Amino acid sequence: MHPMQFSSGDVVIDRRADYARMLDESGDPAAAADLMEQALELAPGWVAGWQQLADFTQKAGDEKKAAAALEKVLELDPDDIFAASLKLARLGATEVPDQPPSRYVEALFDDYADRFEAQLVEKLDYSVPVELSALIRKTVVPTGPFARAVDLGCGTGLLGVEIRDLCLDLEGYDLSTGMLAKAEEKGLYDRLAQADLSLDAETSGLFAEGAGAARADLVCAADVMMYLGNLEPTMQLIARLAAPGAILAFSVEDAGDREGFDLAESLRYVHSETYVRQLLSTIGFETRTTSKTVIRMDGGKPVFGILFVAVKTR
Repeated sequence: MHPMQFSSGDVVIDRRADYARMLDESGDPAAAADLMEQALELAPGWVAGWQQLADFTQKAGDEKKAAAALEKVLELDPDDIFAASLKLARLGATEVPDQPPSRYVEALFDDYADRFEAQLVEKLDYSVPVELSALIRKTVVPTGPFARAVDLGCGTGLLGVEIRDLCLDLEGYDLSTGMLAKAEEKGLYDRLAQADLSLDAETSGLFAEGAGAARADLVCAADVMMYLGNLEPTMQLIARLAAPGAILAFSVEDAGDREGFDLAESLRYVHSETYVRQLLSTIGFETRTTSKTVIRMDGGKPVFGILFVAVKTR
């Protein structure tokens, strides 16, 4: 049995887990946890089962037992597809990690790709691509199209639609191959490839197959930074990617009164304006424009963000 299977591989154990979920849905997470523990006695290597137990015990108010279950998830699955490391941090059991597990982010968006646009745009009022494009046009004095633009975390191409007319050549990069396949269908990009923005230049994928440094005079990242945490490695990649005088436009979720970066209940990262401005300065970019806005709805509540447009000055 592969440890990443969502099924235990045993019909009887799966049925017991189904009963546990029914108990949880009926408002009795403690009973659900008890039944799930019985299932895991029969399938101790079932990663998804331990994750489910963590959910039930946390709902039941037993954070210590939830943390123990999450530690078991990490032990069985070091790649952390269930984001146990982030959940442990939210429980206060560990420090907030600098980055989320790449495998978790990749799987999240691979699973989300087919319904991404309908969910995000139609149901959650997602506005970043339109607003970021408008901010670029408002901030940058038009001198003709950008020779090459790079869309980091391009997803299904929502930002590509908005900036295609601004550039002669458009590259798109994403961690999720499912998202890249959807972007390919739009026919907007001159190049699409997989990349991991949490890695260094040699392993990120941004500079593979002869794609050189200092090649982009527009770099954009719409709703990407909230899946990265510590932005210093990503900003270093951007500095290498950007040509002298290049424009950088991106969004973050607003940390509000918190300094630096932190992990929200959504398991996305929030960043403070001061933190981002300091990082931009460190990599040789001057902040030209910021805009605080509602970037989407989540559970019926607004998610506040900050849009940045900066220029590479050194």
